[in-house]
Amino acid sequence: MVDTNTVVEQFVDELDIGVFGVGFSVSLLAILVFFSNPTASAETMGQINEFLWTEYTWVYVGTMFLMVVFSLWLMIGPWGRIKLGKPDENPEFGLVSFFAMMFSAGIAAGIVFWGPAEALNHYQTVPPLIGAEARSSAAAVGAIQYTLFHWGISYWVPYLIVAIPIAYYAFREDAPMRVSTLIAPFVGVDNLDGILAKAIDVMAVFATIGGIATTLGFVGRQFLTGLTYNFGISLGDTGTVLVITGLTVAFTASVALGVKKGIARISRFNMGVFAVLTVVTFLLGPTNYIMNTGLQAVGNYFVEFLRMALYTNATGTGEWVGNWTVFYWAWVFSWAPFGGLFVARISRGRTIRQVVATALVGATAATTPWFLTMGGSAIFFERTEVAPMLDMVAEYGVSVSGFPLFGALPFGGLLSAVFLLLVVTFFITSADSSTLALGMLTTGGKQHPSTVNRVIWGALMGGLASLLIVGGGIDALRSSAIITGFPFALVSVVAIVGMAREFQRISPLLSGGTDPTEPESGSSTPSTTSVDD
Repeated sequence: MVDTNTVVEQFVDELDIGVFGVGFSVSLLAILVFFSNPTASAETMGQINEFLWTEYTWVYVGTMFLMVVFSLWLMIGPWGRIKLGKPDENPEFGLVSFFAMMFSAGIAAGIVFWGPAEALNHYQTVPPLIGAEARSSAAAVGAIQYTLFHWGISYWVPYLIVAIPIAYYAFREDAPMRVSTLIAPFVGVDNLDGILAKAIDVMAVFATIGGIATTLGFVGRQFLTGLTYNFGISLGDTGTVLVITGLTVAFTASVALGVKKGIARISRFNMGVFAVLTVVTFLLGPTNYIMNTGLQAVGNYFVEFLRMALYTNATGTGEWVGNWTVFYWAWVFSWAPFGGLFVARISRGRTIRQVVATALVGATAATTPWFLTMGGSAIFFERTEVAPMLDMVAEYGVSVSGFPLFGALPFGGLLSAVFLLLVVTFFITSADSSTLALGMLTTGGKQHPSTVNRVIWGALMGGLASLLIVGGGIDALRSSAIITGFPFALVSVVAIVGMAREFQRISPLLSGGTDPTEPESGSSTPSTTSVDD
């Protein structure tokens, strides 16, 4: 039998009171405000959101481009040989588990929400840079091209910018596993308990709250829409709050199994279902159309990457860029503290090049077939009137996109059920990994925060996500991400400067062609294989 007093004492003893207190208070206050007046709250968020993307689009776009350039340098340059750990350490997780956890936590549940939906949306409302007629063949190619841009290498780099310096200092110099470790190059590892460090951790909690609530809100809305579309079950506002909050708490409690037994296993299962559903849909769907349109979109993505990456629509209103590109960049900025912290947590024993390549090459390669298949199928079914995709979106909202798509395929009922299962499993991994990161943030960097801590955050994030759904829907979720992601765009620039400073300091040791973190000549080279696979 569990001793309640012992559990409570453990929870209290591990807390960083300042960071937890501010983060908890902000979350609770947001829930109370939305609960008391959801409509006015959503409108206020929308006004702040519009101000940010109108006046500071260049901050989001410019910062993301800087991150991409720096991450590519880390992958191909000499700094990539630096190990995130002691010289003789093996990777803590095998490659399969490492990739699955990074992918599941990093890409978040957004991939199942926007996979069938984004290209369909761009097909109807064409990005200004594409300049094609709506619902035309050129619009179809441009729609998939922009989807790849939003979910390609750019999406992953904010995690890397946060993860690498944290892992570097945590595993090499025993620094705390928290976001404020980013400033270690400037203040030193022994001075990470000052006011500036606390302020960064509080800011990280604030950003994470917005990012998690946005993601859980999106996938929660998709889950509820699936119940309505497939089974005619409508829960109403109260039911929405109870179900989303309850699911988040229940799934968060599963983290008590630990990273290896809990998140790693669910992540591998996620990847299996994700891969099978992609392949089956590709084979049963409009394969020729997917390949013809997709290959052209991939080519355009690479050829026009620089143009898209720096596009702000300065000569127009900028509304499309604000609603899409700025939203995505802000969303991933708001996820960067927790996503980066989680990636740092699982990167022990790997080199910088391995971590960066896993994200930029491996994860991008894994997402591309999904978006080509889902986006291409959705557009094809709309163009050929196989399924009324846009009519269903108009009736149920953008979250319905996947269900009529799978319903139009052979074995549609089974595929829709598998897709709904994938929605749930991505919800689980998002809830698990995010509340684990919040636990680490609010316990001074403790790598195994108590279950009580994680359940508290699960309840708060589930409650906030459900209230965002009820109060403002998709628009409120977009606003939440853009608002909370802004400060961390600036923190990420500090992280880049700090990494460049530290890695340049040790670069003379690299100039001779040796890795300063590897064992000296003559010693045995440890295997890079772990047993958890």
